[in-house]
Amino acid sequence: MMALRSCCRSLERCFGRLSGGGGDGLLWDMGLKPHALGDYSIAVVQANSSLEDQSQVFISPSATIVGVYDGHGGPEASRFINKNLFPYINKFASEQGGLSTNVIKKAFDATEEDFLHLVRRSFPAQPQIASVGSCCLVGAITDDALYVANLGDSRAVLGRRVLDGSKCPVAAERLSTDHNVSVEEVRKEVVALHPNDSHIVLYCHGVWRIKGIIQVSRSIGDVYLKKPEINRDPMFREFASPIPLKSPVMSAEPSIIKRELKDEDMFIIFASDGLWEQLSDEAAVKIVFTSPRSGVAKRLVRAALQEAARKREMRYSDITKIGKGSRRHIHDDITVVVVYLDHHKLASSNRSRHAKVGCINAPTDIFSLNSNDPEGDLLHSLS
Repeated sequence: MMALRSCCRSLERCFGRLSGGGGDGLLWDMGLKPHALGDYSIAVVQANSSLEDQSQVFISPSATIVGVYDGHGGPEASRFINKNLFPYINKFASEQGGLSTNVIKKAFDATEEDFLHLVRRSFPAQPQIASVGSCCLVGAITDDALYVANLGDSRAVLGRRVLDGSKCPVAAERLSTDHNVSVEEVRKEVVALHPNDSHIVLYCHGVWRIKGIIQVSRSIGDVYLKKPEINRDPMFREFASPIPLKSPVMSAEPSIIKRELKDEDMFIIFASDGLWEQLSDEAAVKIVFTSPRSGVAKRLVRAALQEAARKREMRYSDITKIGKGSRRHIHDDITVVVVYLDHHKLASSNRSRHAKVGCINAPTDIFSLNSNDPEGDLLHSLS
């Protein structure tokens, strides 16, 4: 029995924790881990039948890179990004002597192109793969510089110490751009790109959508909305209703910013839109600022779930009794990565020199992990 407990503790340290035991069996979190400039924490909750969110963190003595990929239409695109994007970032950074805006842009482009090739190869047997896509959010920290690149509506928000004596000691600063046509500026951008299409953006059931189908305007995948010839293919029309397209209505052009880190920069929250549908930037930053570091990502996920329950006049404990798939009617998959920035404390330390090199991936599917499903591929995703 003692040996079994020891083994379980070792697995938990490696793979993270599941709530289980009467808690939320679709919630997973990984305890606080070190990176070169501080600590980071990850948590994920599954709502869809197959988890469509994927996430990963790469650490080394010289860089920390975070990826959050929020899939739609199925998990294939987000899983593909999870496998291919970071290797491309590493490849191009090696070729060009370090991270840069151009390196990240090339990695996004190569991942999109590779997924397009996969769709074309798979299309005869699996035409529905043309309708699968994913938002893609990446944050990279190196040499006191922060890069944030984004497609879609996952979001990176900085918690910054306020130094002007204000009543609120911390401020929220959004670092990414939401590519979602619910935002008026994005809607105008899409309309301006398609002046001859009066139905390019439609208001359906209280939500703005491109062609009445999708809210995000940029992604990896969604080939049927980027390649009109796919949309017109008879095989695809057997799977989905035809959409009259003369030109692409979505793009894979990421928004990328570079920002110098400052001493007042305390932490960054990277999260899929499942979190931001429930919590404002300011509310999320306040939770992180006022909470202990240990379990902070899980605390954000639970705060979002409590808000989702409140909107439905339910309790969080009621949500935990709802199975995957049905639970999507209450909330989306939610992924949160919190990265603390202790560069001002660590400038004179040797911590960064001893930071290990490695990449941690969240589980591919929480339900399969929790049920000990032999088809689950946690070990593969973490290898």
